Amino acid sequence: MSQKTLLNSKEIGIILHRLACQLIENHLDFSNTVLVGIQPRGIYLAERLTRILREEYSVNNIQLGYLDITFFRDDFRRSEKILEANKTKIDFVVENKRVVFIDDVLYTGRSIRAALTAIQSFGRPDDIELLVLIDRRFSRHLPIQPNYRGRQVDAINKERVKVNWEENDGEDMVYLINQEKDK
Repeated sequence: MSQKTLLNSKEIGIILHRLACQLIENHLDFSNTVLVGIQPRGIYLAERLTRILREEYSVNNIQLGYLDITFFRDDFRRSEKILEANKTKIDFVVENKRVVFIDDVLYTGRSIRAALTAIQSFGRPDDIELLVLIDRRFSRHLPIQPNYRGRQVDAINKERVKVNWEENDGEDMVYLINQEKDK
């Protein structure tokens, strides 16, 4: 197994500021927009973007929630592993709002499909967008594409992308991990 650094802390910071600016361009004062981090790993990106928008761009009208999709996935019963649900925290109405789903890695698209189903429990949004830090473009199983992407990665075969966040993993880094045995 080998590991290659895709993004370091400085590069992640630059990308986060670019994504924040793109959100401001499209949502202005966020009065009709809500941000929803996809549990478990999308919440770190959502929290970081919210902090940047508030502290560095003075956007104070941001509503942030977390959405657990565990039991909405079409593959949740296919594993021997016992499922551990995360907590959904959406204390606002999404009816007639513009929703921005936020996740760290877009891979097969199944998580986003599950999020589309799960969000319906909270109302019917006017519009749903997707923001991801990493877009693995050659791995899609469903026709889902991000509106905002930090970096596009061509990970194939036994490669996987691992995003580490300072808040959870002690560092801001993105790695490409090759899971095949080194020869």
